[in-house]
Amino acid sequence: MKLLVLNGPNLNLLGTREPDVYGNETLDDVEAALRSSFPDVEFSFRQDNGEGALIDLLHTAHERGLDGVVFNPGGYTHTSVALRDAVSAIDPPVVEVHLSNVHAREAFRHKSYIAPVCAGQIAGLGTTGYHLAVRYFLDA
Repeated sequence: MKLLVLNGPNLNLLGTREPDVYGNETLDDVEAALRSSFPDVEFSFRQDNGEGALIDLLHTAHERGLDGVVFNPGGYTHTSVALRDAVSAIDPPVVEVHLSNVHAREAFRHKSYIAPVCAGQIAGLGTTGYHLAVRYFLDA
């Protein structure tokens, strides 16, 4: 099983950015925990703040023959038709993950352009959401 774990804007600041909302774990912590929990999965981990770079990474997921993508698009969730189209255009399924419960936050966060073209969405469970997304791919 080959999975890309892709994180969008500001997620490089995990652990220091609004820990009351996003928790104290860093992306390095998430990576280490996933590698430890799922040693038989071949992971690629990427984070980028740029929309175009995220689109390029989604395209490479398609080209590299990955089995799936765990994607936290960050703030682009609520704004990016281009990311939605990139997810829709690739073969590997995508699971959208959010650390916070976006549906319990500001109204502008309630709409995801990405979710309708994903296999599913996990929100509000902190970094456990990444583990649940990987489990989905393993069980599918």
